[in-house]
Amino acid sequence: MNTSSLSVKRTSNPLVVWLFSSIGKKTMVAVTGILLVLFVIGHLVGNLTFFVGPDVINAYAKSLHDLGPILWVIRLGLLAVVGLHIYFTMLLWKENRTARPSKYKYKTHVQSTIFSRTMRLSGIVILAFVVFHLAHFTLRVVDPAYSQMRTMLGDHEVLDVYRMIVAGFSVWWVSVFYVISLGLVAFHLSHGISSLFQTLGLSNRRLRPTIELGGKVLAWALFIGFSSIPISILIFGLGKEALK
Repeated sequence: MNTSSLSVKRTSNPLVVWLFSSIGKKTMVAVTGILLVLFVIGHLVGNLTFFVGPDVINAYAKSLHDLGPILWVIRLGLLAVVGLHIYFTMLLWKENRTARPSKYKYKTHVQSTIFSRTMRLSGIVILAFVVFHLAHFTLRVVDPAYSQMRTMLGDHEVLDVYRMIVAGFSVWWVSVFYVISLGLVAFHLSHGISSLFQTLGLSNRRLRPTIELGGKVLAWALFIGFSSIPISILIFGLGKEALK
C-alpha cells in the first residue's frame, strides 16, 4: 500500500477521497490533459506568426511580456498543471500494475498500440524538452547572447524574438533535438487525446474510431506546425538574413 492510499484512508474529506479514487485520478489526468492540449494549440498559433515576419512575432512576444506578473502566474499555473498531470498519471500507472495479474501481461502488451506503450517514456522526454525549451527561449540561459538581441518596434525597443528563433534553430543539434522531441509529443498525443474522451465518458464503440483518427490527425498536425519552423530555418535558410 502506497503513502497516498494511507493518507486518503486517514481523511474523511469526500473531495480528497474522490480525488484519489480511480475515477478521480483518471478525471484529473483527462482535465489536465485537455488544458495542456489547448495550451499547445494556442502556443502553435502564436509561434506560426514567425512566418508572417519579424514585426508580427515581435509584437506578439511584446504583448505577452506586457502582461507583467500575470504572465508568470500563467506560467506557474501551467507548470502546476504539468505536475498534476504527471503525478496522477504515475498514480494510475502504479495502480494498474498492482491490479494486473502477471499472466495477463503478454495479452495486454499485444493488444496495446505503440502509442500507448510509449506514453511514460515519451512523457519523460517531453518533460525534459519543456525544461530545455524554457531555458532556451524564456530564461535565455542556454545562450545568454539572446538577451542582447534587441530591435525597435514602433517607438519601443523590444526583445528581437524573431532573430532569437533564427539563431537558435540555426544550430543543427538544437533543431534536431526539437524535431525529435516534437515527434514524441505527437506520439504522446496520438494516444492521449482519444484517451481523454474515453475517460470523460464522451466515447463509445461507434465513435471511438473517429475520435482516435481525429486525435492522430491533430497530434501530427501540431507536429508539422511546430517542426516547420526549425526545418525552415535549418534546411531552407529562412530568416538567416536577420543574423547578418
